[in-house]
Amino acid sequence: MSLRVTAIGPGATIQDGGRHGLLRFGVTPAGPMDWVAMRTANLALGNEAEAAAVEIPGGGLTVTCEERPVTVAFAGGDFSWKREGEPLPPAARVTLRPGGVLTAKAGARGSFAYLAVRGGVDVPEVMGSRSTHMRSSLGGMNGRMLAAGDLLVPAQLSGPASAEGAVEAPWLANHFEPVRELTLIRAVAGPQDDYFGSEALAIFFGEPFVLTPAADRMAYKFAGPRIAHVRDFNIVTDGVALGAVQIAGDGQPIVQMADRAPTGGYAKIAHVARADIGRLAQLRPGESCRFARVGVDEARAALLALEDDVFATDSTIRPLTRSPTTESLLATNLIGGVTDGTTPDERF
Repeated sequence: MSLRVTAIGPGATIQDGGRHGLLRFGVTPAGPMDWVAMRTANLALGNEAEAAAVEIPGGGLTVTCEERPVTVAFAGGDFSWKREGEPLPPAARVTLRPGGVLTAKAGARGSFAYLAVRGGVDVPEVMGSRSTHMRSSLGGMNGRMLAAGDLLVPAQLSGPASAEGAVEAPWLANHFEPVRELTLIRAVAGPQDDYFGSEALAIFFGEPFVLTPAADRMAYKFAGPRIAHVRDFNIVTDGVALGAVQIAGDGQPIVQMADRAPTGGYAKIAHVARADIGRLAQLRPGESCRFARVGVDEARAALLALEDDVFATDSTIRPLTRSPTTESLLATNLIGGVTDGTTPDERF
């Protein structure tokens, strides 16, 4: 009972909730870039929210079911999913039969999608986590990205298959909801906001910034108006949290992501609210965002509300309906008969 990876783009890895509590030893947490999407896929299967799943960047993936049926769920960016060539919703729970093929390709929006299997992907735990951190060769498939030929084995091999359905979770759509054509990202000022003057803070929390091609699982670098320091841009090296916004000597924001270094020495003007980390992660190079200043209480309330929504994933699953394709319509007889209009009770 497994899925065989038959084609895959670069950068796909196994990720779970992350490798926490080890930063003081210099161990990076890793974990998903978009925790909201990964949890949604897991909860659609009844898994633990942070069970190991496949993180799929824009290169996509193709898997083939082997031996016995496997129930999977997927969510994340607006990817194009197909089973046996038939389109599926961008987030759904489906069962693959032996020989069945599931494909994911990047769509119009988003940078990451997640494929979950029942019980999570069964790979060994390393330091309490199955997450892959490629720079240190930890976790997942021996610390490397997935490759064609790899087997994805569900940790739970028994149990009845869940009914298929589309996951119509509004929080996934909100990942891409534009605010005046910009993605709005909430952020809390500090802890080194005193290294910047009022003008610099107004620029950071008011002007648009564009994601540059210098963006990966470690950090996202943005380009925009220069953010000037009133003090040196270096600080005494301290811990780096997910979403930390560093301003280096060039005056441009660098947001620390899942594979961030445990410590850093650039002044941090703000931290992205955890509720919006997924929205930020789903940006593509060339897309713009604006950072909106919020307080700690507002950021915490947004996180708690979002977690409540995500844990209600099962209530958002609706019956799966097939979307007709041009090929399927052309192959179907849609005419029940012909009449000349004068003899309505007769057909010829």
